[in-house]
Amino acid sequence: MKILVMAAAGNQGRILLPRLRDAGFEIRAVRSTPGRDQELEALGASEVMVGDAADRHILREAVAGVDTVYYITPTAHPQEREMGWAMIDAAREASVGHFIYSSVLHPIASPMLQHKAKRDIEERLLEANLPFTVLQPADYMMPHVIGEAIMSGVWRQLYDLDRVQAMVALEDVAEVVVKVAREREAHFGATYQLCAPGNHSGNDIAAAIARVTGREISAELISPDSYFQQFYGMGEGDRFRYPAAMIRSVAMWYGQYDFVGNPNVLTWLLGRQPTTLDQFIAKIWQDQQVQRTDRGGERERTSSFG
Repeated sequence: MKILVMAAAGNQGRILLPRLRDAGFEIRAVRSTPGRDQELEALGASEVMVGDAADRHILREAVAGVDTVYYITPTAHPQEREMGWAMIDAAREASVGHFIYSSVLHPIASPMLQHKAKRDIEERLLEANLPFTVLQPADYMMPHVIGEAIMSGVWRQLYDLDRVQAMVALEDVAEVVVKVAREREAHFGATYQLCAPGNHSGNDIAAAIARVTGREISAELISPDSYFQQFYGMGEGDRFRYPAAMIRSVAMWYGQYDFVGNPNVLTWLLGRQPTTLDQFIAKIWQDQQVQRTDRGGERERTSSFG
């Protein structure tokens, strides 16, 4: 069975591709920038395409001959809605057998720009008369964000430190994608909220990192612009106008309301308890310890040959 994975070079795609390969899928991976195709091939892609996900001609080429589309939208793109609509139109024209859409938890929270775009894409998908499954993951537990907090001793957040958020591990989301793609008809027409146990405030997250690592961790409120620049490499100027507006809309909404979720659906889909925040932190902490050991060993080898 052949599956198309859009935005395959992103955080989600890199975790998903090896799992799809191991499940026996033939993978066509699409990325927006040229070069480094061998990385995606090493992760499991049997074919790599490079092209603009807003280009309808590219999308028609991408869907040709595939059984399933797994659609991930690019992060913080001003044309997210239009790109999603174009992808759905291309899949419908090609009579793709299953369209799996990676949306977001609570797309109805439309004051957040990316939620509004994803809500509109979901509506278009419902009206396309395609077999579909919508996945609505909570906020991702991001290794580089957790890792930076461990190293610096500070959990930095762009909204009220007492407001809570639902979270989920990307590995668990990838496992669900493989299950849904493999079982197909059993999931047609379904919309699944994907959340780990617990809803966590910034203060809760800092306390969890401290509890797991044994280090002192504080929580700090920073501006949306500082957050996006620090963790996502965004800068200033017209090129970043939309991403800046998007992250500010997130900070405004999250600062007023709790972004809550429930783990029951994800537990059912996985057939096990989803990864908890403490378990995820423990893995990041262990990885850092291994890296330190490896660097120490490398320094010793370099010194011995000096």
